[in-house]
Amino acid sequence: MPDLYLLFSHELTNKQKREAYEDLGVKDIYYLPDDLKALWSQIPTEIPKVAEYIRPVKEWLDRRLNEGDYIIIQGDFGATYQMVKWAFCKKCRPIYATTKRKAAEIRNKEEIITNRVFEHVRFRFYEQD
Repeated sequence: MPDLYLLFSHELTNKQKREAYEDLGVKDIYYLPDDLKALWSQIPTEIPKVAEYIRPVKEWLDRRLNEGDYIIIQGDFGATYQMVKWAFCKKCRPIYATTKRKAAEIRNKEEIITNRVFEHVRFRFYEQD
């Protein structure tokens, strides 16, 4: 059975966990350690390239991944691109979460307050050409 590794900055919802276990058939779910989670979720905007910066994430995953494992990859666009390419080279299955976005605006005199709710719909596979 494949495992699922999370490359994003938040915890899975119960609905996402259920989908991972039931629909994807994963055995275990693994989060990044706190130091790597912070690295992944706070990629400095000042750096011109991200490949070297995210190397510790690749090294951590490389010691754990098996062919056919899933990786949820979401975050900085450049880092996401790098990791999706890397996952395909490792013969893993990169995926991302799709959501419905619901927004409500409340007008309070001169202010507009917006409340956004993101509801998980499904995981979707990154596709290769």
